[in-house]
Amino acid sequence: MIVVTTNDLPGYRVVKHFGVVRGITVRSRSVIGNIGGAIQSVFGGKLSVYTNLAETARQEAFDLLVRHAEEMGANAIIAMRYDANEIMDGITEVLAYGTAVAVEPI
Repeated sequence: MIVVTTNDLPGYRVVKHFGVVRGITVRSRSVIGNIGGAIQSVFGGKLSVYTNLAETARQEAFDLLVRHAEEMGANAIIAMRYDANEIMDGITEVLAYGTAVAVEPI
């Protein structure tokens, strides 16, 4: 699967549009994660507990996005984006979305 953030794919021609695809996940921080993050914040610098949580959520949303496009028969996703919203304190939704297409080399 080819995934790009651009609206076109140099060297390829879009031969079919399948429409919008998305992958969504909702994650929360654990009590242990909050304690670890609080300890790390005392010393400053990178908060690896939260960085890992954010990266895991983005990867999960991305994987779901790709699966959704594959189920539609696409071989590429163009105009891919991420969005994130805090649903409530400590609970975050991460959305990956884009346009599923079929492409062929020019």
